[in-house]
Amino acid sequence: MEYLKQIGQFNAPYVFWSSLGLFVIIFVRYLIFSGVYHHFFHNWLGDKFRHRFLSVSKLGSKQIKKEIYRSAISAAIFTVLGMGMIILWQRGHTAIYISFDAYPVWYSVLSVLLVLVIQDTFYYWLHRWMHLPRVYRWVHRAHHMSLQTSAFTSFSFHPLESLLQAIIIPLLVLWLPLHIGVILAILLFMSLSATISHGGVEIYSAKWARHPMARWLIGAAHHDDHHKKFNYNYGLYFTFWDTWMGTETPDFKERFEKLTAKKEAVR
Repeated sequence: MEYLKQIGQFNAPYVFWSSLGLFVIIFVRYLIFSGVYHHFFHNWLGDKFRHRFLSVSKLGSKQIKKEIYRSAISAAIFTVLGMGMIILWQRGHTAIYISFDAYPVWYSVLSVLLVLVIQDTFYYWLHRWMHLPRVYRWVHRAHHMSLQTSAFTSFSFHPLESLLQAIIIPLLVLWLPLHIGVILAILLFMSLSATISHGGVEIYSAKWARHPMARWLIGAAHHDDHHKKFNYNYGLYFTFWDTWMGTETPDFKERFEKLTAKKEAVR
């Protein structure tokens, strides 16, 4: 805790090395997670999942390099926000807590769902705003340059979009009590969800999609429709808002059933 206190007191060496370390953690985690995910489903289990690939063409190295470059910038922005959140926490300006005794266990569990729902709502309307022609041209177009998505696309954004997407968590901790472990769990879920939705292969099964709870989760096919059809499927984690606002691809459920139907993998 003394180390964190030094950051809160703006001790320059502590802030510098902590920022560098946080950037390395965020960016290297992205590289490893995206790389392993991509090769696991596209190469190691390629034959088994080939009929679920969302594109038949091979992903170009030029696109991957460009996505990694943009993701490095995103990681730097996430680092600045993360360090800002730590500094505010150490200076007593947030509702972050470290003892599970401070609130009931059920609240810690509920707070995860609460944050995800708030973040999903925020992102849905932010996403629709970013599709306004004048905004899209300057902010969101960079992400849509990846017409064929992959796990490497998960962090590939224009710097302003990275900032707008990530700012919701630092804003929430200013007033919403969250355990530090809950925050870490949410950040991990964010990375996992972004990788799955951009992964280029549908990993959810038709049976999973019929589950009364699981069917609301956004997978690769749902978000792939957004990249290819543009004016549909704006959600981040859940399909609630797309369903309520009529912005889900009209034939999505039928196409998903067909995509995930059991059949012999193409060899």
